[in-house]
Amino acid sequence: MAYDSEDLLLEKQLCFALSVASRSVVASYRPVLDRLGITHPQYLVMLALWERSPRTVKEISEALLLEPATVTPLLKRLEDAGLVTRTRQMGNERALDIALTHAGTALREQALSVPTTMMSRLNITRDEAAELHASMMRLIAAAQASREADALMRHR
Repeated sequence: MAYDSEDLLLEKQLCFALSVASRSVVASYRPVLDRLGITHPQYLVMLALWERSPRTVKEISEALLLEPATVTPLLKRLEDAGLVTRTRQMGNERALDIALTHAGTALREQALSVPTTMMSRLNITRDEAAELHASMMRLIAAAQASREADALMRHR
């Protein structure tokens, strides 16, 4: 593989573009989600619960590709806001079931406008959003596969 000194230009770095895009898009969500009374990370948890409730902390963590230690404080704040309940599973005191409250379920109706609002704010079509999402999911899968391969190599 040939190397090109231009490859080290900041403007050509995938990590830079992704980092700035992520911060910029999440910042664009802020005023929209403020109207719902939740933060972007809380919105992601609520999306997972709107798909299926109840779920365990482990299931939510896996769905969001986050560590349980990252998800737990979000769940506590959502519980304090009256949007979810956290209850110990019968027969497994270590597992917590997270379920939507009536208020959490009702918030979904208000959130239905978020995707369309965000596409408008970002000046992209539904098809462009789907293309970007598909590209990001391929990139996530490739990065995860790379990390898993690295982990296997370290354990040999």
